[in-house]
Amino acid sequence: MNILQINASARRDGANSTRLANQITARLQAANPGATLTLRDLAVTPHPLLDEAALGALFTPAANRSEEQAARVALDDALIAELQAHDTIVLGVPMYNFGVPVQLKSWIDAIARAGVTFRYTATGPEGLLTGKTVYVALARGGLYRDTPNDSQVPYLKSVLGFLGLTDVRFIYAEGLAMGPEAAAKGFAQAEADLNAALA
Repeated sequence: MNILQINASARRDGANSTRLANQITARLQAANPGATLTLRDLAVTPHPLLDEAALGALFTPAANRSEEQAARVALDDALIAELQAHDTIVLGVPMYNFGVPVQLKSWIDAIARAGVTFRYTATGPEGLLTGKTVYVALARGGLYRDTPNDSQVPYLKSVLGFLGLTDVRFIYAEGLAMGPEAAAKGFAQAEADLNAALA
């Protein structure tokens, strides 16, 4: 097992999503003693936004790119190669204003590349990142699971599935800002979710 853990919180320390992602990774390593781990913390090494310059670089043929454009594309190439090299992905995802953090969106924008991680066919798009399992550690201050206010899970299911990542398992820690009792209950639910995900 080759594990890639992506911490998407804007906080370097004390993030509940990172705490939960760490727990998932620890359980995976305990069950698979020979597993390798690559850790990418997007608060420590944030990926640049997909802006006009980045789009220009991506849509310029490789042979015609400037040195600056080639360097920008190489940043995305590195994330794609890293993802391709791992079979198990752990995403630590806090909820910010009902959505995913910009740090995670920038990572997704980097790894979603036509002809590399997905392709268009006569019958529609086809994801090319197959044969991997994704564990998503969701940390929320309130209670959003299975409600219309949870925009994260539908989005992540859609975008990951589009890339071929269809084995996605969600672990929820909710109510973390609703007092100590609610937070304890939230982490207990996450433990139950994790047990089910690893069964």
